[in-house]
Amino acid sequence: MSKSLIMMMILSCSTHGFTHGFMPRASFTRSKIRMPNPSRSFASPPRLSNFEETLKTTNIFIFDCDGVIWRGDSVISGIPAVLAELRKRGKRCFFVTNNSTKSRAGYKKKFDSLGLDVPAEEIFSSSFAAAAYLEQTKFKETGKKVYVIGEVGIGEELDLVGVPYIGGPADSDKQPNMNPGGALEHDSNVGAVIVGFDRFVNYYKIQYAQLCINENPGCEFIATNLDAVTHLTDAQEWAGNGSMVGAIKGCTGKEPIVVGKPGPLMIDYLCEKYDMPRGEICMVGDRLDTDIMFGLNNGLKTILVLSGVTTEEKLLSNDNKIAPDSYCDSIVDFFKE
Repeated sequence: MSKSLIMMMILSCSTHGFTHGFMPRASFTRSKIRMPNPSRSFASPPRLSNFEETLKTTNIFIFDCDGVIWRGDSVISGIPAVLAELRKRGKRCFFVTNNSTKSRAGYKKKFDSLGLDVPAEEIFSSSFAAAAYLEQTKFKETGKKVYVIGEVGIGEELDLVGVPYIGGPADSDKQPNMNPGGALEHDSNVGAVIVGFDRFVNYYKIQYAQLCINENPGCEFIATNLDAVTHLTDAQEWAGNGSMVGAIKGCTGKEPIVVGKPGPLMIDYLCEKYDMPRGEICMVGDRLDTDIMFGLNNGLKTILVLSGVTTEEKLLSNDNKIAPDSYCDSIVDFFKE
């Protein structure tokens, strides 16, 4: 797609919040999300041994957040010093998370609460990506509304683009009438269902979503991400948004439009907005199937960290077919002597 055809999205922030603009349409096709080929040969990736060499050809670092910068509500030890050193050396940093529970403004507050000095314009979340997709596709002009399975982050981003929605936290305590003859009435004017991570997902929400997708003509099924597990706390892994998306796939038979990693939406935006050559960008993450595939799919260097969901055993297993350029225990290893 030529640059002349791409309507640039204007992202601005202030003490009052964020505004949206447009995203390139080509960023949202299902076919662009390339998954690993199970039949390809696999060469074990090397441990990161000379980060100074990486710095010579890398000017931009994109970091996942959960499992890379923090675990749950605890910042990983040594992270602030690493980010400060990268900035000192003139490197740009961006933070791209598949977690949709917060808006970009909400994530800015989290960075601040953890003592991390991160400008708001460097933060991107899948809740933002979902709203940006609807804005780019002119969903508002259809006069329809969105049904949300998810938390406050999605609603806050939809508010910024003026897209009406129902569901979300408001439906957390609802139960459908399942007595004889019972039925759940749904809004026939819902034109899209967004499924994001929801700690309060229930049968009411699942039933409402499937009715909208199955019975409302043209209703879109949008997933913020397909993450299998997530870090709600630093004590263990918890079922991720893939479990919620899987429930809706199971009762509709439909595949979702995935707006988070490993899809190209957010990297397309970053490269267009900041005129960033992809060869100078390194994606740093803890997940093979999202973070590393995001880098591989989009022509970026990749570093896997073992501070999150992926173990060294899993990375080097014969069953794994996704190879980062290198890996390390944590980004704290970047500047270890």
